[in-house]
Amino acid sequence: MYIKTSAMITKKIGLLIIVILTAFTSFSQEKFTLSGTIKDSKNNETLIGVNIYIPALKIGTTTNEYGFYSLTAPKGEYQVEISYVGYQTLQQQIALNQNTKNNFSISESGEELQEVIIKDNKGKINIKSPEMSVNKLSISTIKKMPVVLGEVDVLKSILLLPGVTNAGEGASGFNVRGGGADQNLILLDEATIFNSSHVFGFFSVFNPDAIKDLKLYKGGIPARFGGRASSVLEIYQKDGSSKDFHVNGGIGLISSRLLLEGPIVKDKGSFLIGGRASYAHLFLKLSEDNKDNSAYFYDLNTKLSYKLNDNNSLYLSGYFGRDVFSLNKSFTNTYGNSTLNLRWNHLYSNKLFSNLSLIYSDYYYGLDLDYVGFKWDSGIKNYNIKYDFKHYISDKFKLNYGLNGIYYDFNPGTIKPSGTNSGINPDQLDRKYAFEPSVYLDAENQLSKKITVAYGLRYSLFYRLGSSTVNYYDNNSPVVFNSDMQIYEKGTPTSTKYFGKNKVIQDYNNLEPRLAVSYQLNDDQSIKASYNRMAQYLQLISNTSSPTPLDVWMPSDNYIKPQIADQVAVGYFRNIKEGAYSLEAETFYKKIQNRLDYIDGADLIANNAIEQVILNGRMRAYGLEIMVKKNEGRFNGWISYTLSKSEQQTPGRTPEEIGINNGQWYSSAYDKTHNLAITSAYNLNEKWSFGANFALQSGQPVTYPNGQYEYLGIVVPSYGLRNENRLPSYHHLDISATLTPRKNKDRNWKAEWVFSIYNLYNRSNAASINFRQNSDTGVNEAVRLSIFGIVPAVSYNFKF
Repeated sequence: MYIKTSAMITKKIGLLIIVILTAFTSFSQEKFTLSGTIKDSKNNETLIGVNIYIPALKIGTTTNEYGFYSLTAPKGEYQVEISYVGYQTLQQQIALNQNTKNNFSISESGEELQEVIIKDNKGKINIKSPEMSVNKLSISTIKKMPVVLGEVDVLKSILLLPGVTNAGEGASGFNVRGGGADQNLILLDEATIFNSSHVFGFFSVFNPDAIKDLKLYKGGIPARFGGRASSVLEIYQKDGSSKDFHVNGGIGLISSRLLLEGPIVKDKGSFLIGGRASYAHLFLKLSEDNKDNSAYFYDLNTKLSYKLNDNNSLYLSGYFGRDVFSLNKSFTNTYGNSTLNLRWNHLYSNKLFSNLSLIYSDYYYGLDLDYVGFKWDSGIKNYNIKYDFKHYISDKFKLNYGLNGIYYDFNPGTIKPSGTNSGINPDQLDRKYAFEPSVYLDAENQLSKKITVAYGLRYSLFYRLGSSTVNYYDNNSPVVFNSDMQIYEKGTPTSTKYFGKNKVIQDYNNLEPRLAVSYQLNDDQSIKASYNRMAQYLQLISNTSSPTPLDVWMPSDNYIKPQIADQVAVGYFRNIKEGAYSLEAETFYKKIQNRLDYIDGADLIANNAIEQVILNGRMRAYGLEIMVKKNEGRFNGWISYTLSKSEQQTPGRTPEEIGINNGQWYSSAYDKTHNLAITSAYNLNEKWSFGANFALQSGQPVTYPNGQYEYLGIVVPSYGLRNENRLPSYHHLDISATLTPRKNKDRNWKAEWVFSIYNLYNRSNAASINFRQNSDTGVNEAVRLSIFGIVPAVSYNFKF
């Protein structure tokens, strides 16, 4: 009886499993995938971050970095909505009764399309997505912003975003959430840019005509990114038009630019080449006193794109830029970036997209001092191979995974004889090499109608390689604390060891988890939270608040530990009046281990034993960011405000040591308590449009002398604790007006005039305050250095 009952139960369970599997199979067969690419209708340029949405099912996705999308839905007929900021929203009926490839083309606002439904697109926040702490700016928005000397600048535009500041007027780099400029990973077409500025920080290296998309990750950073502690700035160049030949450019006060693009093979292949150069140095030659002086920059952007077939595309992109600064032909400074990237996009199926990249990046710094007869060369190169996969498993579950390996070649400095001087012996500081492999897995999972989670893990390794000589010290301490003098001093090596090329000197590995979650309160508002850990194995040897071209990148080794950053953030996001307005509010806390600090009087230039002047400290930053945007209408723009604190601490290593700054927390050089930015644009009519920016920041922390003493008849200042003083508050108002001739409508040649005034009310912002001895009174006095007063500018832009 028992056996019979068991057999019956087993049979019923078997039948139930068959029924379930049959139902599941039937259900699976009734789901199909809609996939393809989305392009600009004018030039076939692929578009990044376009929203594809099926309102009836309330499901959607976005295009990836290469314009590809994939969306799985039940069988049926649906209206599909494609929306993108600055473009007309397209609504089209789709019959989804099989796996379907559909490549959409959308048009910029103001153009007309036939046989589709068009409505205005608003810059809504994606409430459902767990993505947070991310800012996107379109190039059209950036070009409307008034900037110094009329030069459109990608980096200056992100300074108007919450949580982003710089080290002052004319300073290079940018700081994100209290982090250093060296803690930002800057990518141009996936290639690392090590110095993002021209003319020592006045302009960025990015030609706006060649840029397609810009995205800044301040937190919640996906696992595919690594290598920096604070942020990722991801920039992609345009592919170039595969439909028609186009030219556009601009003529400004100090530089001009020209970009050419067109088809190699109609609708299959395209090319893009753009150049930019400054010519302000030519005016110097008109003066007898300055005819031998020079200061200029130039850069070149290139890209080739070719679609082999529906599943394969090839891209080759590059960038080359140089700055040259010369004084009387006796001092010449040359520096800049070079990058090259060969990419292969392959579609394995309508749900699996891949990208294989071979990347080369080179940053060079050269200094020729003819008057003392030597030449200095330094730089960093890297060779990167990466393979990324995007797997659209279902409408509720997506996977990103991949691996990459980066090989680094560091040249801290090469000294050579220059000119006719042969009295200087060539010298090469130890070249350094490193290898950084990693793998990652990212998932995005919609758990319910209200909750969506993104989670991932990155596993990174780092190998510091020879050839170089490593110093060893007593107690493994290259920096010694003198308890009698209460100061830090250089240690003396007790032994050395030479490691041959590619021999492992030191290795590290780190697990870097990432997590983000979104809880949708309703259709218009949500709460989001995120956590990420980042490991930074490269360190910028610099004790200035703003990076300089002379700063040297170094790999982590026995003494320079990798920086480990942990950041949490919580935010509230809301669309108001159907997206006409939006509100973003976030609070964050970030802590960083092994942040480099420098002993007093540290000598960083041409130092082959840099470990003798540095200590591993720690850093923390926390704050509140608020951003309110008006997304539609003739008048639009945003207001952003950040209240934050950024601090650094280097305590003593033993109870006897006092540490840097007596072991106390002190304001980092990037600490800006208040940061307010307002940007606005107003379209008066088809002919005139206007823009305005206002920026207000707390003054940069500095260390002022708190007293003085006399030694051998010289008045010497004495200094207190680090960064306990501040420069005056930094603020300025900029305005612009753009004139677009009405006759543009009736001709291929289209042009505009841009008139701008930087620093409208002539604020003398302090770039620095130095102290000197007054020759009459003998008392030390403060001297303010201001770079810009009021700066009017005019530029002429054209395209055909």
